[in-house]
Formats: sequence, structure tokens, C-alpha cells
Amino acid sequence: MTPALRIGAVGFGLIAVCYGFARFAFGLFLPQIDGELSLGPSLSGLISGGSFAGYCIAIVASAVLTERIGPRAVAAGAALVAALGMAGIALAPSPLILAVAVVVAGSSAGLASPPMAAAVAAAVRRDRQDLTNTVINAGTSAGVALSGPIALAIAGQWRLAFGAFGAVALALALAAAASIPDSRSGGRGGSRPPLSGPVVRLVSASFLMGAASTAVWSFGGQLAARQPDWGASGTGLLWTCIGAGGLAGALAGTLVGRFGLDRVHRAFLALMAACILAVGLGDGPALSLAGGAAFGASYVMLTGIYLIWGIRALPDRPATGLMVGFLTVAVGQTAGAPAFGLLMEGFGAGPAVTCFAGVALLAGGFRARRASHVAIA
Repeated sequence: MTPALRIGAVGFGLIAVCYGFARFAFGLFLPQIDGELSLGPSLSGLISGGSFAGYCIAIVASAVLTERIGPRAVAAGAALVAALGMAGIALAPSPLILAVAVVVAGSSAGLASPPMAAAVAAAVRRDRQDLTNTVINAGTSAGVALSGPIALAIAGQWRLAFGAFGAVALALALAAAASIPDSRSGGRGGSRPPLSGPVVRLVSASFLMGAASTAVWSFGGQLAARQPDWGASGTGLLWTCIGAGGLAGALAGTLVGRFGLDRVHRAFLALMAACILAVGLGDGPALSLAGGAAFGASYVMLTGIYLIWGIRALPDRPATGLMVGFLTVAVGQTAGAPAFGLLMEGFGAGPAVTCFAGVALLAGGFRARRASHVAIA
């Protein structure tokens, strides 16, 4: 098996577990968790925001550790942290214990991404790196897509689901330890990345996209459940559609190579805004499910764009380049989840959804490259 296939396969599985299960499955099971532990919209938003905050801390630590000790140990550690956090969710007896476990589980996703970028840079041919990175990144969608049918099969037994997810994470820890290269980048671990124009614009765009995405990731299940004719299995179907649609994000590298980063960026931000409206304001399950599938495609595509953008901005430090974009997506999510919860509680779902769709569109004002100025005679 070639390095691209081996690293791509293990990385895809690791991202599926750490993102699809450990980080985003909380939103899928939130209606059931809320029913048992009586969280409410504001506390649900704070817990989701705490998960994103844990991710922010973890991704910075992961970039530093990857440059210092190599990607193998960090990738295996990410899977172990995911297993610990999801076991805690499965056993949580109170909202406080649940909140701690959700933060631990969410942080595993931050740990997982930088070592995979470093492994690809070290072992995969340069002309296949964008494709391999975006295929790995699309693992998020596989995890989300699988969590939906699991939720349907076990009829909302969220504790059983998170226990099973934790067992899968343990298996991925062994696979990562056996398959990920242990090379180091030689970069100055812990040094601040230079604040060049492309980096500053990446931070601005990814922050706004991350904030907007929480309308679906943190509250999609609750928004859909408010619609008439939305059955008990509807949230599982929504998550399956989000995950299945997100598999299209594996094409991010191909589309960027053909149409350019900025054009693809703006197109999928517009699609995300439309999808937030469809999920939150859709008239009936069909529109919400279609919006969920397109949301998954747009979200994974956009994170793939930020991955490429960051690595191109810092080509000598791929783990840090990925960290910049993914960190600021998570910072946006940390701010966006509680803000959406407060908006929905104070003004209703409609204004909150409309506002967050507008935030997605605002992110399109930032470009990877400055527009060239053409003199007009």
C-alpha cells in the first residue's frame, strides 16, 4: 500500500471518529440528552461552546506537539482522548459531568488534525498532498453519516451510542500507532505563525464560517424537531444526510485546483447560508433533509479550503498552517453556539437562523489573494 493510501485511510478513520463521533454527535443526540438531563437551550449552547473551546486549546497544543515529538504519538493520543471523553458522556449522571466529558471529547478533534497534515507533508508526494489532505478531512462526514443510522437503530439510546463510539476510538488509537510516520517537521514548535495578509484573511473568514455553522451543528436537531410532521427518527435522518453530503468535501482539492480557492470559497459560503435557512426555516422534512445534505457538503468543502489556504500560507509548517484555519473555525464556533442559543431563546428560531445565515455570507468578503487593481483609462 502506498503512503498516500495508508495515511489517507487511517487519517480518514481517525477524523471520522474524533470529529464525526466525539465532536459533532452531541448535536445529534441533544434532544434525547436534554430530555433526560433537562439542559435547556442556553445551557445546551454553553456546553456546545465549551466543546469548541476545548478544541481550540487542543489544536494549538497539537500543532506544537506535532512539531516537537512527531505525528504518530499525537494522532494516537487524539484517539485515546476521544475514547475517554465519549466514555464520560455515556456515563454522565448530571449536566456538570456531561459538560466536562463533552469538552474532553471535543478536544480530541483538535488533537487529530495537525498530525495528519504533518504526516501527509512528510510521506506523500507533493502533487497528491492537497487531494490526500481533503480526503482525510472528509472523514468528518463519514462519522456524521454513520452516527445517524446508529441513532435510528438504537432508538435514541444515547448512552449506548457513545459507549460504542468510545470502543471504536480505542481501535483507531492502535491503527494510528501502527501506521502514522514519526517524522518531525523541524519547525520551531510553539513559535507564533507570521501574521501575513493571507493568514489574517484566513483567520477572519474561518471565524465567521465557524460561527455560522453552529446553527446546524449545535442546534440542527432542535430546529428540525420544531417542525410539524417531524417524527422521532427525523434527527437521525438529518445527521445521516449531513454526513452523506459532506463526503463531497473530499473534492475540495480538485475544485480548488480547477476553479481557484477564492471562487470555490465564495460559492460554498453562499450554499451554507441557504442550507442554514433550509434546516432552520424549512417547511417540512424534505426541505430540511435536502438542506442538511447540502450543509454537510458546504461545511466539509469549506474546512478543506481553509486547510489548503493555511498550508499554502505557511508551507514550511504544515501542522501550524492547518491549525490556524481550523483553530479560528473553532473559535467562531465557541462564540457562535452560545450566541445562537441566546438569540433563539430571546427572539425565536427565525431571527436566529436568519442572522447566522448572514454571518456565513459575510465570510465571503475575505479572499486568499488580494484582488488585483486594474487601471482604467
